[in-house]
Amino acid sequence: MFASLRLRLAVWLLLPLSVFVAVCGLLSWQNAAQVADYVQDHDLLASAKVLSDRLIWEGDAVQASVPPSALSLFVSPDRDRVVLSVSGADGELLAGSPAFPLPSVRKPEGVDQAQWYDTHFEGLALRAVVTTRSMYDVAGAQGITVAVGKTTRSRDHMIRTLWWPTMGYLLVALLLAVLLSAAALTLELRPIVGLSKQLAASDPLHFDLVVDPGKLHSELRPVAETINRFVAQLRRHAQAQRRFIADAAHQLRTPLMMQATQIEYARFTRRHRTDWSTRREDMDALWLAMQTSNRRLVDVTNKLLLLAQAEHGDAHTQLETVDLIATVVRAIEHLAALADRRRIDLGMEASEPADGVHVMAQPALLDALVSNLLDNALRYTQEGGRVTVGVRQSADGIELSVEDNGPGIPAEAIGRVFERFYRASDSPDGTGLGLAIVQEIARAFHATVQLRPHPVEKQGLLVTVQFRRATV
Repeated sequence: MFASLRLRLAVWLLLPLSVFVAVCGLLSWQNAAQVADYVQDHDLLASAKVLSDRLIWEGDAVQASVPPSALSLFVSPDRDRVVLSVSGADGELLAGSPAFPLPSVRKPEGVDQAQWYDTHFEGLALRAVVTTRSMYDVAGAQGITVAVGKTTRSRDHMIRTLWWPTMGYLLVALLLAVLLSAAALTLELRPIVGLSKQLAASDPLHFDLVVDPGKLHSELRPVAETINRFVAQLRRHAQAQRRFIADAAHQLRTPLMMQATQIEYARFTRRHRTDWSTRREDMDALWLAMQTSNRRLVDVTNKLLLLAQAEHGDAHTQLETVDLIATVVRAIEHLAALADRRRIDLGMEASEPADGVHVMAQPALLDALVSNLLDNALRYTQEGGRVTVGVRQSADGIELSVEDNGPGIPAEAIGRVFERFYRASDSPDGTGLGLAIVQEIARAFHATVQLRPHPVEKQGLLVTVQFRRATV
């Protein structure tokens, strides 16, 4: 309904206050009316008592007179009209107005046996009281009815006199609440205004925004922390993208330049070489070199894309239950030709349960993790060596291990093997991305990777990945 937060807060604050003031005003009016009614009713009864006291016997009849004291009780600047009626037991009017309206049903109350009621006389609203006095003579008792009525101008004036001060205090309090709430909202919303200015002044391309939660209210600190967390996450994504672009440019530049040089050489040879036998040999070697360069280019491109996929922020949130043993079997089948070509004994050790060994992962990334571990072991293990894959269940989860009896990794290089494009040996076959991909995928799966020397062999390497157990 309202777009302004300040206005919405003001409505939420002032609306209940206004209702409270209205209720208090109504209760104050009712209280003032009760006081005014009490005073008027008291004066009416006092006047009726004065009239009763002036009843006297004159012979066999009761005579009534209206003394000034009976009317002095009603003197007020509001010029109220007073109507009197004194009548005998047979309805004979002894004094006052003959058409005075008496109640149709008599219900006297209290010690004075008085009854108050509201009525009208000659078009005027009256508040009246009626009481009865017994006059005794030798013949017995005679009941005399005394009624006094008065218009309500002074009563209404008294209600306003009693009510307006209280209502004035309430209205002043409401006005002060409006002013104070406006000032308070302006002051207390300054941190939010400052936060918006800080956000507007920051450079969105550098993600250098850091909101200080200490300058905000405790209710707003979670918002600031959330903003900082989001900015940090965006910064990490941006850095990963920049790193990916830089890595891709660095790794792809050399193969592309080699291919460009080879293509240019092929064009030169076709134009200027006349010795066809020599040119054919050169061209065969050139095509082989171009094929090797292209294969390396495709391998680097695929691994860079796989690394970017592992670094993606959604990789750790889209996990599902995957059978690790089935994944290892697929990777062994895929790399069996490479193992045969290098005469490496590639085997697997696992006690497979009937329902498999399940971990929380993404199937495609889990295939890449296992394949990179095996490919790395096969590439750096000498011909005739041995590579063994193990899958074991433990109290901490599921452990995947890849061990080989190759040259291993020097102790000083173990801390760097997860760096991108770092290669512990001078082998030209690797890209230096295999273990970096393994680490990024494991991090996305909330798994841990550990490298250590072979526990039994004199040389070799043991890589273990500890997964969380999936609940099937």
